Amino acid sequence: MSYFLSLLISGISIGFVYGLIALGFVIIFKATKVVNFTHAAIALLGAYVVARTHQSLGFWLALVAGISAAVLMNYLIDVLVLRNARRPDPATLSIITIGLDILLGAELRRQIGFQALGLGDPWGTGVIHVGDSFIPQTRLAAAVIAAMIIVWFAAVFRFSNWGVAMRAASEDPEAAALMGVRLRRVSIAAWGVAGALATVAGVFFLTFPGGGVTNLAELAILGAFPAAIIGGLDSTGGAVAGGLLVGLTVTFAAGYQNEIAFLGRGVHEAAPFILMFVVLLVRPTGLFGTKELHRV
Repeated sequence: MSYFLSLLISGISIGFVYGLIALGFVIIFKATKVVNFTHAAIALLGAYVVARTHQSLGFWLALVAGISAAVLMNYLIDVLVLRNARRPDPATLSIITIGLDILLGAELRRQIGFQALGLGDPWGTGVIHVGDSFIPQTRLAAAVIAAMIIVWFAAVFRFSNWGVAMRAASEDPEAAALMGVRLRRVSIAAWGVAGALATVAGVFFLTFPGGGVTNLAELAILGAFPAAIIGGLDSTGGAVAGGLLVGLTVTFAAGYQNEIAFLGRGVHEAAPFILMFVVLLVRPTGLFGTKELHRV
């Protein structure tokens, strides 16, 4: 029972981190209708900057530097690349982000090489015991901070002028523009917030027991994409729910891999995508996604 409880706590804590990454996908999609496939590479970029600068700046200033780098890169992608595309429809722009992800990810992997870069986080490898169970301090900190960020964002999204503008732009961009909503500002803000969220989530995702920043880190971070799809790409609450589902699924699949060995030893790595496939069969728009109605 204690082992099950340990897996449950660990799954919930990493689920919040998955939800934080998925929230970045959702923010950009709601603001621009673009599925941003560079998001995993942006998270790796932010974490890489933290790993390279934490010894000289300290962890917290390095985190600020990582967030700044990710926000700047997202700004450049939005302003210099996507806005200058000849066909600015969401499908074309989403495909462009795939190419950008390949380029940025390849360069980051070249810079990282075969080493594992530590992030210098203040939690280290310590664990907290809960009865007969235990949880790494990093995972607990990740869960608490990610939950606080998610709650803060939900309040901002609902009550701030920017949140109202984003919801209006998501519902009907043309009507929002006629009502005075500046769509470009909404887009820039969305890309910036997504970059900041990606860095924070990437840092937590790659700390203990993740082993730091490696050239395989982007593939691990990409496991958060199914969380956004499962919850619904246009649902901020769905991103959190999807993240928790993916976190629990991955954790339990890895924890009980001997019992499910008939499915393959690495089934926990494919578990998010298997879960996404099952959900989409039942709910094509995700668990909380909005169904589009078309008049015939």
